[in-house]
Amino acid sequence: MTKSIDNSLYLKRRFYHFQLKKGISIGECMNNYTKLLTDLANVNVVIEKEDKTLVLLSSLLDEDYESFVLSLINGKQILNYNEVSSALVNHELKRKDK
Repeated sequence: MTKSIDNSLYLKRRFYHFQLKKGISIGECMNNYTKLLTDLANVNVVIEKEDKTLVLLSSLLDEDYESFVLSLINGKQILNYNEVSSALVNHELKRKDK
């Protein structure tokens, strides 16, 4: 993608409206999210780590992940993107094992 204002705005809009779609695995969701973050970095858009984490957590479907998100953020002062994304993948693996 070229580094134009149009591309930056388009990618930012996709980022802030990112949602997990029903029927898509967490792995695929994380791949799409990582690609979006890479595309943003390629057009020199800097997204703070906390914003990456908050958008990811906000993208989860409430009824399926509400208790997971609440337990993950309970008592935390800072949300670490790597910890949250790993916990999300592990949570999905546990759900599939049941």
